[in-house]
Amino acid sequence: MTGRDPATPYDVAVIGAGVVGTAIARELARYRLDLVLIESASDVGAGTSKANTAILHTGFDAKPGSLESKLVRRGSELLHQLGPDLGIPIERSGAVLVAWNETELAELGPIQEKARANGYEATALLTSAEVYKLEPNLGPGALAGILVPDESIVCPFTPPLAFATQAVANGTELLLDSPVLGITAGPGTHTIELSGERRIEARWVVNAAGLNSDIVDGFLGHERFSVTPRRGELIVFDKLSRRLIDHVLLPIPTKIGKGVLVAPTIFGNVMLGPTAEDLDDKFATGSSAAGMSGLWAKGQHIMPRLLEEEVTAVYAGLRAATEHSDYQLFLEADQRYVCVGGIRSTGLTASLGIAEHVAGLIEGAGLRLEKKQDFVAVKMPNIGESSLRPYRDGEAIERDHAYGQIVCHCERVTKGEIRDALRSTIPARGMDALRRRTRAQSGRCQGFFCSAQVDEMLAAETGQTVEKILRMEPDAAGATR
Repeated sequence: MTGRDPATPYDVAVIGAGVVGTAIARELARYRLDLVLIESASDVGAGTSKANTAILHTGFDAKPGSLESKLVRRGSELLHQLGPDLGIPIERSGAVLVAWNETELAELGPIQEKARANGYEATALLTSAEVYKLEPNLGPGALAGILVPDESIVCPFTPPLAFATQAVANGTELLLDSPVLGITAGPGTHTIELSGERRIEARWVVNAAGLNSDIVDGFLGHERFSVTPRRGELIVFDKLSRRLIDHVLLPIPTKIGKGVLVAPTIFGNVMLGPTAEDLDDKFATGSSAAGMSGLWAKGQHIMPRLLEEEVTAVYAGLRAATEHSDYQLFLEADQRYVCVGGIRSTGLTASLGIAEHVAGLIEGAGLRLEKKQDFVAVKMPNIGESSLRPYRDGEAIERDHAYGQIVCHCERVTKGEIRDALRSTIPARGMDALRRRTRAQSGRCQGFFCSAQVDEMLAAETGQTVEKILRMEPDAAGATR
């Protein structure tokens, strides 16, 4: 907590600093409001947002007329527009949906119709020969496909960091390590109970608590949805596999999800996944033998040559699935409360659209939104592979030789980048946080070569011992406990 008088209420408290919560905080920070962004974990973007498929969707396959469809389209537009200014790596790779059997073949026409209903007209039907011309390393048996030229890949880590950084740079207070334990609604303000017997007051509450959005909704007296964590496991292949693929390879979607895909990543790898398994445990982010076995079988069918490559890492993330097919986004004007729940795999794409929508709801309910004339711009350091990285930037190295000193050789991360991440507006205070900001220790050797030097730099900046850093647990998956 800062030296701010705790008796003074905030105008808006945003609960949850994942990609959606940080986008909302950034949007509201454009106005003359007193804001607080509350997160239970030790860093922003440390839950669901850090473990997704990193696809920037067009919304072509969303349910027409749904709120999700509307906000995915708008969010995609905004992220493409604002991403370069914020330093968010984006590559317009395009995608190919592949039909492997007669049942899937029959779905291609309806999928194109759905895309048109969603306002996306650029799909193109592909013959089998055209599919293999675009992706010659596909496994045998593809009957036809659909080209979606505007699907893109995006860095999964930079968006919440960029949004939160811009919010903080424009006056938003960020409270990390602050689980929300309860909310008491009063006639003029809400009392939000935090861990450590702390309390803050806010006139408005926005619930963007991800996996725990149903719990926070319950704090305000509502029982309209339940979050069931849906685990998605993924396999990341070494950078030498990148030559095998040009587009995101999508399966025909099902009711459960978008299915297992093969996709290039913004970091120059190739990814296989995710699975879709509903669980009871909101912290079950470990991979499973069954999940890995199922992915391997899918990969053998989709692209057998990929499985000949080295595996760099496996990971799992939890999506905030509910019993409803659409986003659970509600305005309770009398309570001065907005619920933003059930934001599943499209949350990254829709985040800025959701933020704009939430701001509009709050303004419509009576909160005056006066734009700042001095909104501070930020630009995050580039960690994408398609743009100039510091180790290749002669001008940057000339200005500061630390950008020419490679520490993590697998990912070509320099001493200057690590130093900057440790001293940034929202500094990295753990290895997971540093990895999301720089890619350090996320390459083939998983830190075997560079961990000693990275840990020493982290210890020096945080005042912790190396031994304590090595004992630190990974960030929690939930936004509120």
